[in-house]
Amino acid sequence: MERATEGEQPEHEEAHVRAITRGRPAARGASGTGDAALGHSGGAPHAPGARGAAGAPGPRGPGGAAGLTPADEERRRGVRRMKTIATGALLLMAAVFAAATWAEHAGAGPWSGYVAAAAEAGMVGALADWFAVTALFRHPMGLPIPHTAIIPTKKDQLGRSLGDFVGENFLSGDVVRERLHAVGISGRFGAWLARPEHADRVTAELATALRGALTVLRDADVQAVVSEAITRRATAKEVAPGLGAMLERIVADGGHRRVVDLVCTRAAEWLQEHGDSVMGAVAGGAPGWTPKFVDRRVGERVYRELLRFVTEMRDMPDHPARGAVDRFLRDFATDLQTDPDTRARVERLKNETLARAEVQDLIASVWGAVRAMLVAAAEDERSELRVRARAALLSLGGRLAADDRLRSKVDGWIEGAAAHLVTTYRDEITSLISETVASWDAEHTSRKIEAHIGRDLQFIRINGTVVGSLAGLAIHTVARLAGA
Repeated sequence: MERATEGEQPEHEEAHVRAITRGRPAARGASGTGDAALGHSGGAPHAPGARGAAGAPGPRGPGGAAGLTPADEERRRGVRRMKTIATGALLLMAAVFAAATWAEHAGAGPWSGYVAAAAEAGMVGALADWFAVTALFRHPMGLPIPHTAIIPTKKDQLGRSLGDFVGENFLSGDVVRERLHAVGISGRFGAWLARPEHADRVTAELATALRGALTVLRDADVQAVVSEAITRRATAKEVAPGLGAMLERIVADGGHRRVVDLVCTRAAEWLQEHGDSVMGAVAGGAPGWTPKFVDRRVGERVYRELLRFVTEMRDMPDHPARGAVDRFLRDFATDLQTDPDTRARVERLKNETLARAEVQDLIASVWGAVRAMLVAAAEDERSELRVRARAALLSLGGRLAADDRLRSKVDGWIEGAAAHLVTTYRDEITSLISETVASWDAEHTSRKIEAHIGRDLQFIRINGTVVGSLAGLAIHTVARLAGA
C-alpha cells in the first residue's frame, strides 16, 4: 500500500506543465493522487488511478531507495505494516458505521445509534490524525494546503533551529563545566591509570606512537631544524658574561686548582721522560758561534730550572705561580663580564667556531644519535625510558586518585579548556549542523525521518481512531441523556 511518491513533486509539476502546454488535463496520478492514497502517508486505501510520472520509481542506491541503508529499508517496511494496521482501523470504523447506520434505520434499537456515533467519531479521529501525520512529510492527497509538507519545506529552518538549540543548551560554557565536574574525569582517569595493566597499556601505546613519529620524520629535515635552532640560539645569546660568572664561581670555590695540579703533574712527568729533547731543543737554538759544551751546559741548566719550577709548583699549594694563576683567572672572569673588548673577542670566536663545517656537522649529527637512542628505548620493554614512563604513569594515577587538591586542579584545567573550546567554536559547530541539514535533499530527508519515527506516528492514528470512538460515544450518550 506504500507508493513511491517521495521526491516526486518536481515530476508532478513537470507533468502539469506538459499537460497544460499540450492542451489537455494532466494524468490524475501525476497531479493530484501522488498523495491521494491514504496508505501512502497515513495508511488509508487509495483510489485506483494512473501513476503517471509520480508513480515512476526514483533512483535507487545500494540500500534500496536513494541514499537509504538496509536498516532504513527495514524500518520503512515496519512503517508500512503499521500504516496497514492504522488504515485497517479506519476501514473497520467505516464498516461498523455503515452497519450500525443500516441497523438503526432498520429499527434495530437504540444501541445502533450509540455504535454509529462511536464509529463516526472514530472515522473523524482517524482521518484527522492521518492528515496531521501526513502533513509532516508531504502535501496530503497532493494538495498544496498551507502548513503541510513541513519537513521538506522547513528543512533548512529546522536545521538552523536545531543548531541554535544545540548551541544554547549544550555548547554553553556553564553547561560543559557542570557536566564535566559531575563526571569527575581526573578521578576516574587516575583510578584507571593506577592499575598496573592499564599503565603498561598506556606505556606501550606511547612507545608505539613515539616510534611512529620518529619513523615518519625525515632525518634531513629534523637535522636542519635542530642545527638552525641551536645555531640561532647560540648566535643570539652572548656567552661571555655567562662564562665569566661561571669562571668566577669556579675560582672562588677553588675548583680550578685540580686542573692546575693535573697540569703540573703531567708537565713534570713529561719533562722527566723527555729531558734530552728539552736540552737538545735549547742547544739547537743557541747561536752558531758559541761552543758546543756551553750550549750543552745552558740546555742542562734550563732543563733543571724548568723541572724544579714545575715540581715546586706541583708540590707547593701556596707557590707564587699558583697565586698568579688565581689572579689571572679572577681578572679574566671580571673582563668577560665587564670589559667590552674581551666580550667582543669572545663573541667573534664563538661565531667563527659555529660557522666551521665540522661544528655544523657535529650539531646535525646530534639528531641521529638522539633518534637512534629513543627508538631503541621505545622498542625495549625493559629500557630505562619505558620503565620510568610506566613508573611516572602509575605515580600520576595514584596521585590523581588520592590527592583531592590535584584532582580539583586538573578538573579545573579540563573544564576551562573544554569551556573555552565550546564557547570559541560554538558558531562553527552550530553552522556545521545547519549546513549539513541544508545540504540534505528535502525528499530524502523526509524518507529518512519517516523511516525512523513513522512507525510511532502511526500509533497516533490508531490512538486517534480509538479516542475518537470513545469521545463520539461519550458525546452521543450525553446528548441522549440531555434530550431525555
